[in-house]
This record gives sequence, C-alpha cells and structure tokens, in this order.
Amino acid sequence: MSKQDENQPLNQEFDPGQMVAFADRFFESGQFRALFREGMGLVEAAANYLDGDGRSESKHLDRSASILYASESMRLTTRLMQIASWLLLQRAVSEGEMSQTQAVEEKSKVSLDTLMPANDDPSFEELPRGLLDLIEQSLGLQRRVRRWDMVLAQQQGLPSGGNAVLEQMSKLAEEFGAKKK
Repeated sequence: MSKQDENQPLNQEFDPGQMVAFADRFFESGQFRALFREGMGLVEAAANYLDGDGRSESKHLDRSASILYASESMRLTTRLMQIASWLLLQRAVSEGEMSQTQAVEEKSKVSLDTLMPANDDPSFEELPRGLLDLIEQSLGLQRRVRRWDMVLAQQQGLPSGGNAVLEQMSKLAEEFGAKKK
C-alpha cells in the first residue's frame, strides 16, 4: 500500500456516477452485435421454417398435435417479435438514432414475458423437432435478453429491486469508516 493510499479515507463517499456503465458498453460492443445477429437470424430461421418445412410437417400431425402446433408457432412468433423489438430499440439508442428516453417509452410496448410453451401437454412431444428446436433456442435468447433488460433498468434507475452491490459497498464503507475512528 502506498503512502498516498494510506491517506485516503475508507469511509469516502461512493459516487455511483463513477461506476462503469456496463449496459452502455455492452450495447456498443461486438458482443451485442453478435446477440443482435443471433436474434434476427432466429427470427428469419423461424419464418423460413414455419413457411416451409414446418407447414408440410404440421400436415402429418393428428388433430390435438396440430392445434398445439398452431398455438406454439404463434407463441414462438410472438416471443421472437418481442425480442426483435427490444434488440432494435437498443441498437437505435447505441447508434444515436433514438434517445434513451424515447427508448424507455417505446420499451413499455415490448413484453419480454411471453407465454411459455405448453410442454406439459401430452401432444408436445409429437411436435416436429424443427419447431421444438426453435422454441428452445428462442427461450434461451429470451432469458439472455431479459437479463440485459434488467441490468439496463437498474442502470437507468427504473424500479427493479435496488442495487445490492451499491448497498453492500455503502455498508462496507460505513463499517470500515466507523472502525477507523
């Protein structure tokens, strides 16, 4: 520890403004561009499947599996459209096409809590493997997007349950500051 470090008070006020804005950096990174490409690619793959192989595969299903296929394909499409909307909003902000305030307003129209698949239905396992794979991929992508959405909400100070790290850092600063006196 240097002499200068020893002179710094441990109970120094923590300034959240000095924090690294992880979400902002993420949305400007190659990692976000990869997530964006993955999301848009999955939208395209789902559209191609549902208009092609999926359409012909669904014709061979029995009545209950056929009804389930229709509802699961609608859930898949809805989930992917919501994810795509969220990705497009974040890209628009990171590229300066939209302000963060505008994005927050528009984000209120996006729901990342779409209905889960009816995998408890006895006909679920009869669905074509292509549809089941797309459902699984979309759910994984949705989980990742939801995590980033929560990080972004916390960074913007929107209601999300508080910031446990900041709370702990403040408690530590208080404790060490109190003991030093």
